[in-house]
Amino acid sequence: MFKKIGFRLIFVVALTSLIIIGVFAYFNVKAQSNSLITEVERHANQLAETVISSTRYDMMLNQRERIQQTINSIGTQPKIRDVRIINKIGEIIYSSDSTNINKMVDKRAESCYACHAEDKPLEQISITARTRIFKVHPDSNRVIGIISPIYNEKSCWQAECHAHPKNQKVLGVLDVSISLADVDKTILRSEWEIVIFALVAILAVGLLIGYFVRKWVSLPVNDLLGGTQQVSAGNLNYTIKDLGDDEIGKLGHSFNNMTKKLSEARMQLFQSDKMASLGRLAAGVAHEINNPLTGVLTYSSFLLKRTKDNPEFQEDLKVIVRETLRSREIVKSLLDFSRQSIPKKSSADLNEIIDKAISVIENQLSLNKVKIEKHSEPGIPNLTVDANQMQQVFINLFVNASDAMEMTGGTVNIKLHRITLSPYGTTQIKKAACSKRHNLMDNEFKIDGLPALKVKVLSDNKEGIIHFDPVYGKRRNSFNLDFKINKDSKFVCPECNVSLIQPDKSCPKCGSPVLVFEVEGQGIYEVCSSEKSDWEKWEFVDSAGLKECVEIKISDTGSGINQEDLSKIFEPFFSTKGQKGNGLGLAVIWGIIDNHNGTISVESEVGKGTTFIIRLPLAQQR
Repeated sequence: MFKKIGFRLIFVVALTSLIIIGVFAYFNVKAQSNSLITEVERHANQLAETVISSTRYDMMLNQRERIQQTINSIGTQPKIRDVRIINKIGEIIYSSDSTNINKMVDKRAESCYACHAEDKPLEQISITARTRIFKVHPDSNRVIGIISPIYNEKSCWQAECHAHPKNQKVLGVLDVSISLADVDKTILRSEWEIVIFALVAILAVGLLIGYFVRKWVSLPVNDLLGGTQQVSAGNLNYTIKDLGDDEIGKLGHSFNNMTKKLSEARMQLFQSDKMASLGRLAAGVAHEINNPLTGVLTYSSFLLKRTKDNPEFQEDLKVIVRETLRSREIVKSLLDFSRQSIPKKSSADLNEIIDKAISVIENQLSLNKVKIEKHSEPGIPNLTVDANQMQQVFINLFVNASDAMEMTGGTVNIKLHRITLSPYGTTQIKKAACSKRHNLMDNEFKIDGLPALKVKVLSDNKEGIIHFDPVYGKRRNSFNLDFKINKDSKFVCPECNVSLIQPDKSCPKCGSPVLVFEVEGQGIYEVCSSEKSDWEKWEFVDSAGLKECVEIKISDTGSGINQEDLSKIFEPFFSTKGQKGNGLGLAVIWGIIDNHNGTISVESEVGKGTTFIIRLPLAQQR
């Protein structure tokens, strides 16, 4: 049990409570006891003063019987054990207990030394020094006794009845003894009450602390422990329930994110192994595939020449020849793509490429009751593109649209028009580095499906990672930190800790430090480090001015895509088709469009359909 953190916390808190309450109880009981004894001392002193005042006149007249009667009367009061008057030589001359009269007291006993230190009586002593607490027998109740000096006043040493020397200050003492039985019972009762209170308080605190420790610490920690055991056993689909918003709750969220990413990474690794094997297989059989394709191409070309007088056969054979040639190019392109080959660009008519793609799959579309409607703005200029790769892009998108409408059928709308775009809000940062050339693109954290720019923040011995939107002007930054950024915070490269702050420059809007990134081949990108500011500057892009593009929108009326999946559909091996897809189609499309310096984005709503938006610049580079 002691190895469990919850038990240790409860034990430490209970022990601390025991010590604190025990010390409090001890001093409380001691204070109450002292208070009661002090009150009894005061009462006994007042009683002694009353006896002295009551017997003063009788003493002046030496009326011994009256004095004894007064003492007897007072001595019979409850709790008063004895009242005695002792003369200067220690003889008891009056006492409420008649058996003690004329006896001598031991000056060294009953605290008499307080008045007779070195056989010299003290003239003035404090009430504390005049008080003694003792037991008559070991098993009897305690008794408190207080002695009060009877001083030699002027009326005494001038009286005619008897005389005392003028220089004698003290004539004797009055000794009053009071039983402390009731006081001891009260003290004992208080002690028990304090002990019971202490035990109840410790028990209550222990139970209360135990409840909250179990709720806030033990159970969440056990859930985390169970989760780690599940993950260590290979169950990466295990998720921890919501543990709240405190540190343990955030740890649970981080654990779930970690297992989710591990699961995705394992699946990607599995798919990568499969695709690597497939790639090796493709490399080995490419020659074997090309041989039958060559035979098909040869015979179809031969038949094409022999059927010049049959237009119906001619059209079918032309399709066979064209698609055989394209199949050979696809096989070659697959190998080239695995080697990251550069597209073979040439001037091509985009409308013609789309029409060829439609003709290839129009039979499949008809079987799925899917119609294609194409609308093109007049005067779309030719683009410098790899026609085969672009045809592959459109075929894949049409097939995806058909699959989304497989059960109900529908319509695929294709719209082409020429647009002019500002670089602000559309240009993507693809490669960024610090001054020491370390890569600042985070492929693990994406904003709208694009790798974000990562920056490490150092502040008050804490550190964290913030991410900036890679699209110039979008400003969809992520500042997920568990601490606040202040004026002394540092912004550095996550790898080498070199500062990313632009010296001697601050944001013109808010005055915060400006961060600088080196974009490969495209100058310097600057952005404000404040989460609240939207200032950023990219001189290279701004100086290029407006950019003319051809925009192609491909819309379907299918089932749509969930919002949580939209940011991941272009990732390799991610698929919404289950076993029907391998998750490479859109990843290949992304790579092709990116190699053409274009952009592709997606808009979708579940139940209403999906729209892919492709933008290709008119000024293409070969």
